[in-house]
Amino acid sequence: MPSQPSEPPRPSDPAVPGRAAAAGQAPVPGERVTEAARETWSGRDDRPSAATHPFVPSPSTAVPEGAPPGAERPFVPFAEPGTYGGGTVRPRPFRGRARPLAVTAATCVVLGLGLIGGAVTGSWLTGDDADGPGSPGAFTAAGELWHGVPVDRLFPPTVRGDGAGPGGSDRTWTRIAVAPDTGCKDAFDPLLRQALAPVGCLRLLRATYVDATRSHVTTVGLLFTKADAAGMTSLKARFRKEGLDRRTDLLPLPYAAKGTDAEGFGKNQRASWTLSVLTDAPAVVYAVSGFADGRTVAGPQPAADAMKPDSTTAAAQAGLGHEAKGLADRVERGLRKTVTSTTEKPS
Repeated sequence: MPSQPSEPPRPSDPAVPGRAAAAGQAPVPGERVTEAARETWSGRDDRPSAATHPFVPSPSTAVPEGAPPGAERPFVPFAEPGTYGGGTVRPRPFRGRARPLAVTAATCVVLGLGLIGGAVTGSWLTGDDADGPGSPGAFTAAGELWHGVPVDRLFPPTVRGDGAGPGGSDRTWTRIAVAPDTGCKDAFDPLLRQALAPVGCLRLLRATYVDATRSHVTTVGLLFTKADAAGMTSLKARFRKEGLDRRTDLLPLPYAAKGTDAEGFGKNQRASWTLSVLTDAPAVVYAVSGFADGRTVAGPQPAADAMKPDSTTAAAQAGLGHEAKGLADRVERGLRKTVTSTTEKPS
């Protein structure tokens, strides 16, 4: 006659977490202390009956006489279900960390949005527009700056160029003249004016600066166009594809103010230049540099080429590529910063 299956042995290993507490012993260091264990330590014996507690054995499974204290409560491991009387006992849902987990998730969402917003703002301020249009609000606000922002914000009286010179040297430029806001008729060579015609000319602002040694002069300009974001993106793509910003027959003209160090800064004195078509603002930023003594330059060189370490032209040796590029970059950053400050909502 086959023997009846015996009842599975109860866990008895004292090293199992919670066993010492259930037996009324001192807790193991680092062990999670359950409420039942706290009640046992304090001498309380008001635990719920079998009728109300799912983990208390029913009268049909009475505890043998002489069993250790707490044996009537089965041990339930954290990672896998324990068994009692041949059946599987499912642990209660662990709700103690639901609120902390929800708070942690919400915090991660907030931090993620903050990082994304910081990245977007950083790319706008540094000029990294990823060849795409900016937000409609910022784009529109940028197009209106020419008549609502003081000149000192667009063209500061003094511009610092930390690390902008050859070899990472510092530069400082002082504004010596500001041109009246005008159209574009007399500001560019004819072919450049023709290349810029698709976006239109709403207003042109210009200022001329001199370096700390008063040996170099640079005119920087902000051309505000009539185009939308798609028009500016198309123009930038054309300039890049055809290399229009590197052709010596498409140069911006300097602003030579009488009675200043730039008085002799004319067409033949242009040594280096840079031009940037923005796509997140209806604007074109440019700068053209030359010698303050009025010397003629036979072959102007784009700033990107004049800044190369192995370039030996007069413009490169004098650092005039760095002058044009450094000043144009900082005026462009100032434009972006002004747009950001005018479109920010008060907190």
